[in-house]
This record gives sequence, structure tokens and C-alpha cells, in this order.
Amino acid sequence: MAAYNYRAIDDFIHSRVRLMIMSYLAAARSADFTELKKQLEVSDGNLSTHLKKLEDVGYIVQTKIFKDKKPQTLIAISEKGDSAFRDYVESLAATIGVGKK
Repeated sequence: MAAYNYRAIDDFIHSRVRLMIMSYLAAARSADFTELKKQLEVSDGNLSTHLKKLEDVGYIVQTKIFKDKKPQTLIAISEKGDSAFRDYVESLAATIGVGKK
């Protein structure tokens, strides 16, 4: 278990919407834009903004495809993002004392 260090809390993940995106993708591994929007109950613009920030730091990968002649955006958690999310969860656990005896 990591020692308490508030600086270890990843600001790119810590935003409410980005935390939900990362949590969802950590479990599902990937999702399309519409699925994420529905599950997180956010607007197109809000989701797009947060996805861009996560993509810019390499935590997710977005792929544009066509399905039945309609554009679709697929979002997947990257290896870097998966590692960062695990570190984030461990940092939070250390902060609240989970696992201390």
C-alpha cells in the first residue's frame, strides 16, 4: 500500500467526469461515445472536452470508424491510462487509510 501523499492524486483523473470515464473504461476496457454519454449522463460537448484531455495525456485512445455508414467513436483505456488509474485508486486508498492495521 502506498504511503499518504496528496501530490500523488492525478489531477487528470480527479475531475468528476474524467474519474467516471476512467472508472467505466477500467471495467469495460472500451466503449463507444454514445454508450459513455448515456452511462455518465453528460452532454456531447462535456464528454468530448474530457475525452480530449484524457487523450492528450495518453490515458485513452479514440478511434473513429463507420458502422452501417454512420460515424462512430470508440474509446479505449490505454496501458498508460490503466496504470495511472490503478495508481490513482491506490493513492486514494492510502489517503483514507484503507488497508492500514
